Parts: sequence; C-alpha cells; structure tokens
Amino acid sequence: MKIKQIFKEGLIDNNPVLVQLVGMCSILGVSTSLLNALGMGISVIFVLTLSNIVISLLRNFIPDKVRIPAYVVVIATFVTIVDMGLKAFAPALYNALGLFIPLIVVNCIILARAESFASKNSVGLSIVDGLANGLGYTIVISILAILREFFGAGEFLGMQVFGETIKPIGIIAQAPGAFIVLGIMYAVFNHLKSKNELKKLQGGDN
Repeated sequence: MKIKQIFKEGLIDNNPVLVQLVGMCSILGVSTSLLNALGMGISVIFVLTLSNIVISLLRNFIPDKVRIPAYVVVIATFVTIVDMGLKAFAPALYNALGLFIPLIVVNCIILARAESFASKNSVGLSIVDGLANGLGYTIVISILAILREFFGAGEFLGMQVFGETIKPIGIIAQAPGAFIVLGIMYAVFNHLKSKNELKKLQGGDN
C-alpha cells in the first residue's frame, strides 16, 4: 500500500469523522473553540500515532484472544501521558477539555486503526496511517470549531469579530448547534465527493 494512498484514505476517502462516523463524542463536545479543537486534535494524533507504532511492533507477540485488552492498555498508557502533560504544562487547556481527555482511551478511531491497520502492517506504514487519520480528525474538528466560534459566539480565537449591530446565532454555540453544523459539513463533503467520483466516471467513459 502506497504512502500517498494511506494519507488520502485517512484525510478524505475514509475520513474517520465524515466517512466512518467515529469519534463523535469529542467532536461535538470539544468544538466550542478552535484552541480546544486543536488541543484535542494534537492529543489524538499523539496517542493514535504512538499506539500504532507499539501495536505494530508487538503484532506478532500479542495472543489473538487478548489483543483488544492489550490494545486498550497500550492506548491508555499514552492517554495517561497526554493527561499528565496537559495538566502540568497547559492547565487551562486541560480544564477546558476535561473528561474528554481520558475518553480518548475509548475513542473508536484509535481502537479501529489498531485493530484494522497497525496489527497487520509495518511500523512505517502504521505511522503514516496514524498521522493521516489523526490529521483527518483534527481538520474536521477544527473546521467545526471555527464555524461554531465564529457564527455562534461572534469570535475567532477569543477576539470579537461582529459589531454591536450584528448578533451571533447563539444556538450554534450550544450542543444542538454542533449537530446542525456537523450535519451541514457532512452533506457538503458527500456532495463534493459524489461530484468528484462522477467526474472520474465520465472521464473514464471518454
């Protein structure tokens, strides 16, 4: 499997959020601001990539009957490192992300990549897969956060962008707004993807 193909799978063709529809809890819960989204995205990339490396290295030594518990232990180890690191060096971000940091342990993206990819491929390819899927997740949660922060709170990176005469759409900053905006993103993504696939088919016919 080529590196370019793996990256394309993680970012677009098999995006963990917009295609696989996994990792939704943190996507909806943390996307209230771009800083929170980036913090969660970087944390997921860190845990996903390092977990893939370790699981790929141990794939021939982990008994099949205990592979899932073993994967969870590996993932939990790196989540603990992230949790302690954020608490020590970025307490504001740690408090903002709250419970969603330890919940990375049960994030379906990470466990799915461990089971479906890292346990079957080399370390090099597993690193690429971890980075690609982590970036795919981070891009989606960041775009969602920008839209919610801009239209829901009238802010960008904590700075006001609307004047006093323009009021933000408050519901977008709330929990139901996350569903609405993500649904619109999902529809746009699938429309563009279908349109691109149709062009490829038409090009092949020619």
